[in-house]
Formats: sequence, structure tokens, C-alpha cells
Amino acid sequence: MNSNQIKGAAKDTAGAVRRKVGEAVGSTEQQLKGARDQAEGKVQKAAGNVQERAEDKLDDVARKTP
Repeated sequence: MNSNQIKGAAKDTAGAVRRKVGEAVGSTEQQLKGARDQAEGKVQKAAGNVQERAEDKLDDVARKTP
């Protein structure tokens, strides 16, 4: 797991909490900010997943190269 995956998951979770709090208090602004944070977190986590796969492939190539 890399830092983008961790930070993305944390931002996604924080966004979900912010969105739910916004719903509870009737704040459309907080709901939207929470949804935005969730989307940013999902994108960052996906970028981390791509990064990890690329690093894994590079490791595979390095192990096969004499």
C-alpha cells in the first residue's frame, strides 16, 4: 500500500462523514463539500492503485532481468 492509497481512502472517509453531517444539519454546502472530498479521495486512491501496479510490474521485470 502506498501513500496515495492511504490518503485517498482517508479523504474518501472524511468526505463521507462531512456529507452525512451536512445531511443531518441540513447544510447543502457541507453535503457538496463532503461529496467533493469523497470524489477526490476516490481519484487519489485509484491513482495509488495504478502506481502500485506499475511498481509491481517494474519489480517483476527487474527480477527477470539477469
